[in-house]
Amino acid sequence: MAKVSIMRVLMGLAAMVMLLEVATAADHNVGTPSGGWNTNTDLGTWSSSQTFTVGDNLVFQFDSSHDVLEVSKSDYDSCGVDNPISTTVTSPASFPLSATGTRYFICGRGNHCNQGMKVQVNVAAATTPSTPTTPSTPSTPSSPTTPGGSPTTPSPPPPTGTTVNPPSSSAISLKATAGTMLGFGFLVMLLL
Repeated sequence: MAKVSIMRVLMGLAAMVMLLEVATAADHNVGTPSGGWNTNTDLGTWSSSQTFTVGDNLVFQFDSSHDVLEVSKSDYDSCGVDNPISTTVTSPASFPLSATGTRYFICGRGNHCNQGMKVQVNVAAATTPSTPTTPSTPSTPSSPTTPGGSPTTPSPPPPTGTTVNPPSSSAISLKATAGTMLGFGFLVMLLL
């Protein structure tokens, strides 16, 4: 009987971990918000501004004049189209980022790759989202009084030099989703 209980707990924990991974995955729409999978977008700048992690998806939206080829680094560098790892001709094309490392994508149509229609993504290991800490606000001292009993104006507290930005709405949404998934995981564990 104890073995069955331990197995249920372990299965519940495994389910929670899988749900948390799903909750933290992101879809990266190539080139957005200011461009897309085309020859007009600076895809290198776009890629370097993104953080790609295991579990995310790379999504290409394009018209029929383009395609997406996943290629080796040497074919990426030379815009070689003869030995692609994969070829996708229908949009949208979604590529799961399932392992760490660098992945390379080009457009195989016409001279598009040589015109800059190529992107490399560096995929990092997934991390557990952390809760940002907010430093405590210094308290305002009570108004001191002069020897005659009249209050004096307190001087403002010195600046701390720390600027705290509130979390972005996507971070808040991610935390809410992760919290919901964890709650669901606990429910699953209880039902087992």
